Amino acid sequence: MLFLYTVLLVCCAILLVAGIVEQRRHQANLDRIPTRVLVNGIRGKSSITRLCAGALRGGELTTVAKTTGTAARFIHPDATEEPVYRKFGIANVVEQIGIVRRAAAYRPDALVIECMAVMPALQEINQSKLIRSTIGVLCNVREDHLAEMGPTLDDVARSLSRSMPEDGICVTAEKERFDILQEEADARNCRLVYADPETVSDEELRGFSWFTFKENVAIALTVAELLGVDRATALRGMYEAPPDPGVLSVERYLTPQGKRLRFANVFAANDPESTLMNINQLLDLGAIHRPLNVVINCRPDRVERNGQMGEIIPGLDPEHVFVIGHPAKSAIDAIPTAFRSRAVDLGGDKRDPEEFMASLLDKLGPESSLVAIGNIHGQGEILLEHLAELQADESPDEPADQAPAHPPERPDHPVHNETMPLYVPRIDPYQRYPQAYEDRYGQQPYVPHPYGQHQEERPYPDRYDAPAAERGLFEPRVPPMNPADDTRQWHSPGEQR
Repeated sequence: MLFLYTVLLVCCAILLVAGIVEQRRHQANLDRIPTRVLVNGIRGKSSITRLCAGALRGGELTTVAKTTGTAARFIHPDATEEPVYRKFGIANVVEQIGIVRRAAAYRPDALVIECMAVMPALQEINQSKLIRSTIGVLCNVREDHLAEMGPTLDDVARSLSRSMPEDGICVTAEKERFDILQEEADARNCRLVYADPETVSDEELRGFSWFTFKENVAIALTVAELLGVDRATALRGMYEAPPDPGVLSVERYLTPQGKRLRFANVFAANDPESTLMNINQLLDLGAIHRPLNVVINCRPDRVERNGQMGEIIPGLDPEHVFVIGHPAKSAIDAIPTAFRSRAVDLGGDKRDPEEFMASLLDKLGPESSLVAIGNIHGQGEILLEHLAELQADESPDEPADQAPAHPPERPDHPVHNETMPLYVPRIDPYQRYPQAYEDRYGQQPYVPHPYGQHQEERPYPDRYDAPAAERGLFEPRVPPMNPADDTRQWHSPGEQR
């Protein structure tokens, strides 16, 4: 018995020594990174991480970044990136230690990293032990992860505040609960800086070749300003930053029946407020039009979110509401009674994808728009796979005529096809990008930099000395227009202008 106690004591001592050594090594790696930016919030963290990294690269700061959203990526100082390997495909906050170690090898000026913790206690550990950020970003407070951080939005705001750096700076675009964030910042001796979205002009926003929000751009510009990068240089760097794979996008397809379809992938905005804001932005910009159709993908482990997507249907006023995944009833029952007759249950997880896709496309009009909301995993991935197989619509983009908001005849009650709670992901979120994405946003092959290289010996050239007219891979789809012409102006959702 004494022998067993001795072995146990020795093992505990070894673990204690190993933990101390690991902590000291991690702290030494953090000390090699003078500026550490931790991006937290509910929606848009991955996009803000990429925008901040692009702005700092534009200012010739050696910047490493890491995202966690739709596809976790490690972004090198030359903007090339690679998937983050996860054993058994399971995400764990401990992976941040390895990310910091890799980043420190570059001796960078800054590390921009997305917070991957949800539980409030883990958020605090992520800040106080793993990242120890000098600049924090708290982008917004929305209705998501209420079971872990709620139940109210005030509770969510206080939970997110645990990632604020003590004696540091925190940047936020959250306006409604700014007073709560200010209380939390004062308790940590943290200077809270408000990034006003209205300071971002419509002309500046049109420089992006992908959809983004003024709030996200304002945060990135504020972070760049804190680090001494001027506005024009920061914007130029952001324009050249590759977008996140989950960024808001719109594709145009031709169905086998010759129908023209505009499809908007809004799966990444999976809380009600962000979903409505994204779709309204697309409608205002003319990227999608009415008649509008909505597809809700349900998951058995996100029943509350399924119901939230059903509740916002009156705010979208669609022609049809297609429900896929399981349990479909959780979304259909949440749709208000006046709109419930528009729901079409496409059969859940067990129905053959060819059948539910044929049924969906058959109910669409000659020219219509389809918006996908809810959760991407499961049947949502199957939907994207089959839509990508459709022929691309390359005809001239003409505004569609406004069709009647609702079809003349609809069944009184939707048909429910209950299925078994089956959820099997079909797409690995950490696989490499599609070839089309690589062809468009790919850069030169990554060449490792020697460890300990000094800033004045950076091997990559001054990429931003070229004339402003040379945009390279990120030439805007919509050329800048005269600011005096207000015919196509759009504004941030929320406030009237």
